[in-house]
Order: sequence, then structure tokens, then C-alpha cells
Amino acid sequence: MQSDVTMRLVLGLIISSAIGVAAFRRASLSRSGAFGAVLIGTPLFGFGGWIAGVLLMTFFISSSALSHYKAQSRSKRDAARFFDKGGRRDLGQALANGGAAAFCAVAFGLSDSPSAQHAWQAAMLGALAAATADTWATELGVLSQHPPVLITTLQPATPGRSGAVSGAGLVAACAGATLIAVVFSVLNTLNPAMLTPALGTFAPSAPIRTAIAVIIGGAAGSVFDSLLGATVQAQYYNAHLTKPTEKSCDENGIPHALISGWRWMNNDLVNFLASIAGAGITVLIASIG
Repeated sequence: MQSDVTMRLVLGLIISSAIGVAAFRRASLSRSGAFGAVLIGTPLFGFGGWIAGVLLMTFFISSSALSHYKAQSRSKRDAARFFDKGGRRDLGQALANGGAAAFCAVAFGLSDSPSAQHAWQAAMLGALAAATADTWATELGVLSQHPPVLITTLQPATPGRSGAVSGAGLVAACAGATLIAVVFSVLNTLNPAMLTPALGTFAPSAPIRTAIAVIIGGAAGSVFDSLLGATVQAQYYNAHLTKPTEKSCDENGIPHALISGWRWMNNDLVNFLASIAGAGITVLIASIG
């Protein structure tokens, strides 16, 4: 068992490093983001098993593809919001999206009892599903032809504003969570032992219940992200452009005025908390029955 984990850790390091370098060259990740991919990918492959590694790749590849989808149209609409960070994901974003899943993977791999392994596995899946759901909602929701509404008041909101939701964004969130559930179900059906030799095969009904839990948990995590974005995430005002923004200061380092939320609650922290929420909800639903 120890040798298997060591081998997967080494291979995880190699694979995640290769992915990080490729993503950096494609301008999907910054240098720190590529390092973050290694920090997240290595334990996911090593302790979570091959399926966890494949799911991480599913999240990253699909999210990167969507970020480049209709890039010209996205750039015009993004200008209305001025995201806290640009299109290249950095270390903070990598840890925010994958940190919870990596922690769950380590706990999963180190657990001795099947019940604990099932719980940590469900948490890992839920965290990845929430990250995927939220990223899909952000990337595709901003392209909605209909104006979004603020999730707390249902009043019209600026496209891309934190806490703003649309029908297209909610559908995208459900689709992202479903992708994680489907990929997991297919791989687990093909080879359950890929999870980890100690876990073995699920009971016949467990994969279906787990998949449903992952979809609900992932979508719920994305909604929780919007709730945090509308209530406690830091929002600033760009006086020069007369628009709200997530950026705390302009290109010259001049601070923007805080208009709502907590100054320390940035988008990375919101994403991290949303992935934890997705993990917790997935575990709760998967344990029913």
C-alpha cells in the first residue's frame, strides 16, 4: 500500500507538473498558478487515486476551455465588471478551487475504515463538483442574453457582478456538477479498484446515490458562492469608471472605496468556502439511506 501511494505521488507530481507547464504556455495559468497545480494535483493523484486525478483534469481542462470560449465577447462583458484577477489563474485561485478537494483526498487515502473513506471520497467529489459548477456558471453565465438578478433581492444586476445569477448560469452550474458526477460514475464502473486498493467495490446502489449527491452538492456550492458574493464578499467602487469592481485598487495602486462586504473576504476565499459547502452537502446527501 505504501509503495502504491509513493508511486502515485511521484506520478502525480510528474503529471501535474506537465499540466502546469502546458497551461502556463497556453496562458491559462500564471507561474504561481502552475505551482498551485502541482500542489493540488500531487496529493490528489497520490492519495485520492487515479479517478481523483482524472476528475481534477476534467475540472481544469473544461474550465480552461470555457475561459477561451467566445473570448472576444467575454472580454467586452468582463470590462463591465473588472474581475479581481485576470484570465490567468494564479496560486490563490488554484488553492481556492482545489485546496479543499486535495485535503479530502489526503484524508481519504490515510483513512483505515471503509465508512470514513466513503465520507472523505464524497467530500472530495463534492468539492471538485462545486468548483466546477461555480467556474462554469461564471464563464457561461456572463454570456447570458438576459440580464442577471442579485440572488438576495432578485433585482437586476450588472452582468458578472458577484452575487448575480441568471438562468444560463444556473444551468451551467448544474451541467458542471453533472460532468464531475458522470466522469466519476463511468470510471468507477470501469474499474472501482482505481480508487484505492483498500476501498474495493461499492454496493450496487451506492454509485447512483453518490452521483446524485455530487450533482446536488456541486450546484448548491455554486449557489452558496453567489450568496457569499452578494452579502459578505468585498465590493469596491471605481470612481474613474463609475463602476463596481472586485479590485481593491487600480493599476496605479490607488485604493478603491469599499462599498459593501468585508475587506478580507475576497473572491478566492469565497470560492474556497463554496467548495467546502459543496463537500459538506455532498457527504450529507450521500449518507442518507
